[in-house]
Amino acid sequence: MPSDRQPTLAQSSGETDVSLIEQTIGDNLDATAARWPDREALVDVAAGRRWTWSELVRDVDQVARGLVAAGLVTGDRVGIWAPNCAEWTLVQYATAKVGVVLVNLNPAYRTHELRYVLDQAGIRMLVAAPSFKTSDYAAMIEEVRADLQAKGLLEQVVLIGRDSWDALLAGASEVTAEQLADIQSGLDHHDAINVQYTSGTTGFPKGATLSHRNILNNGFFVGELCGYTEQDRVCIPVPFYHCFGMVMGNLACTTHGATMVIPAPGFDPAATLQATQDERVTSLYGVPTMFIAEWALPTFADYDLSSVRTGIMAGSPCPAELMKKLLATGITEMTICYGMTETSPVSTQTRTDDSFDRMVGTVGRVGPHLEIKVVDPVTGETLPRGEPGEFCTKGYSVMLGYWEQPDKTAEVLVDDWMHTGDIAVMDDDGYVQITGRIKDMVIRGGENVYPREIEEFLYTHPDILDAQVIGVPDERYGEELCAWVRMREGATPLTAESVREFAAGKLAHYKIPRYVQIVEDFPMTVTGKVRKVEMREKTVADLGLAAQG
Repeated sequence: MPSDRQPTLAQSSGETDVSLIEQTIGDNLDATAARWPDREALVDVAAGRRWTWSELVRDVDQVARGLVAAGLVTGDRVGIWAPNCAEWTLVQYATAKVGVVLVNLNPAYRTHELRYVLDQAGIRMLVAAPSFKTSDYAAMIEEVRADLQAKGLLEQVVLIGRDSWDALLAGASEVTAEQLADIQSGLDHHDAINVQYTSGTTGFPKGATLSHRNILNNGFFVGELCGYTEQDRVCIPVPFYHCFGMVMGNLACTTHGATMVIPAPGFDPAATLQATQDERVTSLYGVPTMFIAEWALPTFADYDLSSVRTGIMAGSPCPAELMKKLLATGITEMTICYGMTETSPVSTQTRTDDSFDRMVGTVGRVGPHLEIKVVDPVTGETLPRGEPGEFCTKGYSVMLGYWEQPDKTAEVLVDDWMHTGDIAVMDDDGYVQITGRIKDMVIRGGENVYPREIEEFLYTHPDILDAQVIGVPDERYGEELCAWVRMREGATPLTAESVREFAAGKLAHYKIPRYVQIVEDFPMTVTGKVRKVEMREKTVADLGLAAQG
């Protein structure tokens, strides 16, 4: 269990019995390949391609030498804008080997955001998929290219699978293995190696800047807490552009010799289960909405998921009903992770032997080599256990800062503590509940209402598939509650009245939603977080509440 300085206060420190990795990402990859050269490293199911560890390092090194031949030097920024594919992984490790900072671009970006990030990060080369689904990446790049080149940026665009990708690989012949090794040996694992733009709900996104040490160790310890060895095979349907894919997925695997399985370029529930079956996956990742979609497939019973032992659910809390379904399938060691991009990302994780109540009621306890605390958002004082306050993290995982935004960094990093903006409660055993965002908390007639509690209650309704609760303006109470509900197929749509009847006597009157909206789906970020800001705006418009705000 964690060692706690003051058991009465909501502060906790992680175990330190397993040492931190004090290596660069490239050196760590080489060590894994040297240990298990012939074991399978990477499977790109959609492309029908496979790599052993020795083959993966060979191809990573070729891309790395190609980057050097293209004129990139340590500290330069290279952007990547593509759905999940093997090339994404090759570029991730190749940039790490030469100390080039990889800037992840959200596949959902359009030209406005694209231009901003390419400019703000000072990107010299962009590696992109030509297109994906309805996104014509190549055309969008051309639209912004002239503006950026006028500023001396975006000198090179490399489109995966096109001549420019082949040319990047061909350039590797101009750089020797010794030259690459010299560059790699001169890198410092404390240096920036990755910038991930947080999906800001107001204004432009901020670039969380992460070092080798940040993300390599976070991937390693997340994998440790899942019990990974070289025997594991991890299905990664979550996006690489986000920490869930490239850190908790790829880096957890490469630090343990486990196999990375890419089931599809974008999330596809059937493709995910097919890959899980065919590749004998032992660990399955996803946000709750992904697992809900997989388990709701009409053909779900046809898939053999007996190989799956563990996995990670993150992004938002795990509904109890969903966890029951996973356990019924035989997935007994699913872990719940909580964190944020700025902390590489994971701060807390349930353990594989935790009780059911802890798996669904908490986000676990502090990870190794980290410290966490819950503070009063106004005074900054550490609160007693059991009291809600702002969750803060300190340790190896905390970002270097927001890229070239010291003012924004200073707002969230105070005395090395990352202030998350999340409301948390820590129990007597150090387990943490995240009850919402400080800005999502609804204050109705002076009562603090946490949407998560009401969502959990609504999940118990037999006809509700998924539910999200928000606060909307109200003349009398300041705010009122609105539930967005996804119904099971064939079920009679609920009304505010029927929800009130269902909740009567079970929820305090001020927690019962005044409004109910029946929807097909929720507005989501690409990482599976529900965009409550967008839900609020739409509800206010639909119900004509703006005037009351």
